Amino acid sequence: MNMTAALFYVFAAILVFAALRVVTAKNPVHSALWLVLAFFTAAAHWLMLGAEFLAIVLVLVYVGAVMVLFLFVIMMLDVNFENLRKGFRSYLPVGITVGVLVLFEMALVIVGSRLKPGLASAAAGQAGAASADNTKALGRLLYTDYVYPFEIAAVILLVAIIAAIVLTHRQRKETKYQDPGQQVKVHKGDRLRVLSMPAEKREP
Repeated sequence: MNMTAALFYVFAAILVFAALRVVTAKNPVHSALWLVLAFFTAAAHWLMLGAEFLAIVLVLVYVGAVMVLFLFVIMMLDVNFENLRKGFRSYLPVGITVGVLVLFEMALVIVGSRLKPGLASAAAGQAGAASADNTKALGRLLYTDYVYPFEIAAVILLVAIIAAIVLTHRQRKETKYQDPGQQVKVHKGDRLRVLSMPAEKREP
């Protein structure tokens, strides 16, 4: 068994184990941490295939943005901060395990690439392409052959962002708003009005 196959089986076993722990863990925070490990392991597979761009996008987008959002939502569901502080130590074993496995995977990828420089090209089936930069090739293809679909997609996303902002900040007639500026400018004469009314006479 060569180095490529050994790394594949190791990462595959870690990925399957992490995926099982995501659906079997009772604590949602633990599930989120195991999902982070699953994403890192999938990124390691992309690196072995020579797709560095997809690997870094997977880590930055899913681990750096989506999982942080998941953790924020999970932590906000329980508003009892005392219970959160008491249970903080229970997250340490899972967090340390995930961190150690992530470092182990990164070390395996780096050592494997040093021992066998043509690992990515051999896995991808491209002989002699070890020095090629697929990120540069992807950027050249994206901004030359598919520049118009890319620009159209960017405009659609921009319109969606603006539409979401407009829908959020639109004024509704049935909603009452307070203007702090108008409240500060109010004088006592505007708040109090003295009325002159004749005295009432009681019938004997």
